[in-house]
Amino acid sequence: MPPEHIDSDESPRADRRTPGSVGRSMIGEDIALTLKIVVAGGFGAGKTTLVGSVSEIRPLYSEETLSESGRGRDDIDGVEGKATTTVAMDFGRITVHSGLTLHLFGTPGQDRFRFLWDDLCEGALAAIVLADTRRLEDCFAAVDYFEGGRIPFVVAVNRFPGAPDHTEHDVARALDLDGGTPVVLCDARDRASGKEVLIRTVEYAGRMHTARLLAAVG
Repeated sequence: MPPEHIDSDESPRADRRTPGSVGRSMIGEDIALTLKIVVAGGFGAGKTTLVGSVSEIRPLYSEETLSESGRGRDDIDGVEGKATTTVAMDFGRITVHSGLTLHLFGTPGQDRFRFLWDDLCEGALAAIVLADTRRLEDCFAAVDYFEGGRIPFVVAVNRFPGAPDHTEHDVARALDLDGGTPVVLCDARDRASGKEVLIRTVEYAGRMHTARLLAAVG
């Protein structure tokens, strides 16, 4: 769906609908815990940038220069200036506090690398779907994947200069998100903004997993 139709009640996904302090509320401060977070989204949405901006270690990248043959297969409308692309994964690490460390795995954005997603998402606590309002339809595959796999996720709208400016509610409607799925605005280049997205993601995942456990034993 083109971004200019974001406020429409119609959605390409409409016929496929599927019915504080981070860490301290989830674990004791004296218990070390490492959690896996997947960063997904469309081609050029800023996944590599987000992982790099928040990682406390030198990130592991698998970027390659876009070739002319790749440009023929990858949709670069709206991101014509992009010169490189992730071909396997990105990896970064951030310690939220002494008891909680997050391992971040960034997925490739192109359809031709979708076969890697199952391995990258195995064992993930939650995911971040990075969205670009210039190419919002690129999020549909990731949203469907995480909803189908029952992996809690947050949609983070990367605010590119000159991109259409829409509210969190508008984006949630356009992506036809399940009720309660958070949408947050962010700047993937900014460390503080990226950390806030991670905190929101872990908090939401904690609530979702707790609710599922209670439902299972109830």
